[in-house]
Amino acid sequence: MADSEGKTPTSIDGNTFVAMCLARADVDKMFGVVGIPVTSLANRAVALGIRFIAFHNEQSAGYAASAYGYLTGRPGILLTVSGPGCVHGLAGLSNAGANAWPVVLISGSCDQKDFGRGDFQELDQIAAVEPFSKYSVKATDISKIPASVFEVLDRAVSGRPGGCYLDLPTDVLHQSVTESEAQKLIDDAEKSRNKELIAKPIVNHSEIEKAVALLRKAERPLIVFGKGAAYARAENALKKLVESSGIPFLPTPMGKGLLSDTHELAATAARSLAIGKCDVALVVGARLNWLLHFGEPPKWSKDVKFILVDISKEEIDLRKPYVGLVGDAKEVVEKIYKEIKDDPFCLSKSHPWVEAIAKKVKENVSKMEVQLAKDFIPFNYMTPLRIIRDAILAVGSPSPILVSEGANTMDVGRAVLVQTEPRTRLDAGTWGTMGVGLGYCIAAAVASPDRFVVAVEGDSGFGFSAMEVETLVRYQLPVVVIVFNNGGVYGGDRRSPEEITGPYKDDPAPTSFVPKAAYHVLMEAFGGKGYLVQTPDELRSALAESFSARKPAVLNVIIDPFAGSESGRLQHKN
Repeated sequence: MADSEGKTPTSIDGNTFVAMCLARADVDKMFGVVGIPVTSLANRAVALGIRFIAFHNEQSAGYAASAYGYLTGRPGILLTVSGPGCVHGLAGLSNAGANAWPVVLISGSCDQKDFGRGDFQELDQIAAVEPFSKYSVKATDISKIPASVFEVLDRAVSGRPGGCYLDLPTDVLHQSVTESEAQKLIDDAEKSRNKELIAKPIVNHSEIEKAVALLRKAERPLIVFGKGAAYARAENALKKLVESSGIPFLPTPMGKGLLSDTHELAATAARSLAIGKCDVALVVGARLNWLLHFGEPPKWSKDVKFILVDISKEEIDLRKPYVGLVGDAKEVVEKIYKEIKDDPFCLSKSHPWVEAIAKKVKENVSKMEVQLAKDFIPFNYMTPLRIIRDAILAVGSPSPILVSEGANTMDVGRAVLVQTEPRTRLDAGTWGTMGVGLGYCIAAAVASPDRFVVAVEGDSGFGFSAMEVETLVRYQLPVVVIVFNNGGVYGGDRRSPEEITGPYKDDPAPTSFVPKAAYHVLMEAFGGKGYLVQTPDELRSALAESFSARKPAVLNVIIDPFAGSESGRLQHKN
C-alpha cells in the first residue's frame, strides 16, 4: 500500500527488527553460532554496527558472552539456533548465573503453529532454560520484540546480575512491519522501560555506622573481596579504605588485582592465618560459599563476626552475617570509607595483627621462591610458571588479562602468577567450570582491546574448546595460549597396579591423553604461530616472540606427567 506521496513504505522483517532493538539498546558485541533461523539476524546486526564473533561451538560462545558481561558490566549476548543450539547455550547461561554475570541468551525456535507436531529442532525452550534464567520471554508477535529485548537486557543487570532468555519463533522472524511502525514500537517500548529494575538499593546509614563501629573495635580485622567487587568497579574505593585503615586484605581468586598482589597489606600468602585468626571480616562482593569455606570453622574462627556486603538481600538472608549491607559494592565501600574518614583510625605497621600477617607472608613467599628458583627439566609446574610470571610482569601497564584453567595448572598458578590490575584474571570461577578457556580469551580480547590476553591452560581444559584457536586466527585476536601438556587429566595414568585389571585393562586410563600431543601444530594448521617448548630457554624465547607479536599463538609446554596431583577444591597450605 502506497503512502500519501505514492511511495510504498519500506518493510522490515523480524530479524532486522531484533537487530534494530539491540542497536538502540547500545549492544555492540554478540557471540554465537548461526544457522536456521537466526543467520539473517546476525547479518543484520553486523550491518547496524554490532560486532558478531562467530564460534564453532555454542558452549564456548556462551562462556565468552558471560565473561564479556563481567568485564564490561553490560549483558553479553549469545545467539544460537533452536533446539540443540539452545541446549548447548545453557552452558554459558548457567555459568553466568553461578558467577553472577549478566548474559542474554537469544535463540531461534520453531514455528509456533507447528509446535507439538515434531517440527524441526522443536523444543520447549522456555522450560529448558528455566533453572538457569532470571527471566525468560517468548516474542509471540513481531510487535512484542522491542519490549522483550529491552526487558531481558534490563533484567540481566538488575539486582544480582545473571542470565536471561529471549525466544524468537521462526514465524515471528519472518513477519514484517513498516519502518515507521518499527521506529514507533521501539520508541514506545523504550519509554516504557522499567527504570526501577536497574536502580541500586540504598544502604541505611545506621547499618554503615554499625559496621564501622565493629571494624573500629576489632583486634584482628580483615577485608575480603571477590569478583562481585570487581564487577562493581570498587577498586578505588577499596584502595582508599584499606590504606586509610591499615586493615589487611584477602582477595578471592578472581578478586586478585583489585589491589595489587604486591601491596604491603595483601594477605594472600598468609591466607590460613588471616581467615583463621581474624575476629571481624568485612566481605565485599564475595559469597561465603565453598571458595571461602562457608565462613565456618575449622578454617574460620568460631567467634568471627562477618560484615557482608552484597547486592542481593537473599544472599544476606542466607548467610545471616553479624551485619548485612545490601547494596552496590563500590557505593557501600565508599560510605564505609567516608564514615571512617570523619573519625579516622588506622592500624600501624607495628600493630601485632599487621605484623603477624606481614611476617607470615614473608615466610611463605620466601619458601615458594626457593621452590621457584630451581629449574626442573622435564618441567614441573613451578619452573614454567615462574618464567611466565616474570614475562607477564615485564609487560608493565596495561597488564595482560590472564585466563587460567585446569586442575594443577590453575591451582599452582593462582599462587605463583601475580595480578597487579583489576579484572585481569579469569578462571574457572564459582562453579569450577572447565572448558571456559578459549571463550574467555576471546571475550577478553574483544572487551579490552588495549590489552593482550595470556591463557595458561592445562591440556585437559584446553581440549574442551581447542577448536576455537581457529576463531582467534580468523579475527586476529591478540591471544597467547600456553598449554601445560602433561598427557592427561592430572597427569595421565595414575592407576595403581590393582586398578589395572578387567577385560579392558589394556585401554588407556580414563585420565590419559596421547603423550606429548602436538597442540602447537593445531594452531599452525589455521595460520597461527605454534611453539614446542621443553626447556627454560625455549620458553623464554617463545614468550618474548609471542608477547611482542601479539598475534594468535599456542605454546605447547611439555610437563612431567608425574608432577601434578588430583585437585578440585582450593588447596591452601600457608
